[in-house]
Amino acid sequence: LTHCIAGALATAGYGTALGVVRSAHAQGKVALVWVDETRPVMQGSRLTAWECVRDGIPHRVIADVAAASVMARGEVDLVLTGADRIAANGDTANKIGTYSLAVLARHHAIPFYVAAPFSTIDPTLLSGEHIPIEERDPAEVRGMGARQTAPDASPVFNPAFDVTPAALISAIITERGVFRAPYRFA
Repeated sequence: LTHCIAGALATAGYGTALGVVRSAHAQGKVALVWVDETRPVMQGSRLTAWECVRDGIPHRVIADVAAASVMARGEVDLVLTGADRIAANGDTANKIGTYSLAVLARHHAIPFYVAAPFSTIDPTLLSGEHIPIEERDPAEVRGMGARQTAPDASPVFNPAFDVTPAALISAIITERGVFRAPYRFA
């Protein structure tokens, strides 16, 4: 199961998380990739799914809230996401909803991997609590496309990212190797 976009469109190359999927697919190790839509901007359904189609990778797009159901049915072998920033202790900031997937994966005993460039690791940040989280335009949550579904008067909380604690991450995959807790990036 993937979350957000971590393919060639996001990295101007082979991709991080989707690069791992591409490599596994080339080796015949991918039966199906669950691509969650990645609300509110839909990077998964718009971009990851497009890259899967282009590369001939078997996949199915699901609503973000369906992840628990496919995990509970035993249809997910692992969760693979990217990262926008990684703290020295392994806490990881990624698209909102990543933390929820990590909690679900832990509950269902499914490995949760992060694939990111080594340059994403910020050794000056001791933990994820120091990673700044941007709040995005409320309109992204108030509607879908041009159709508004929530009243303008309804307050909105729309963080772009959340922080997944290192304790929920099975490993962090970079071009310099695979790192496991306790994280010592060198």
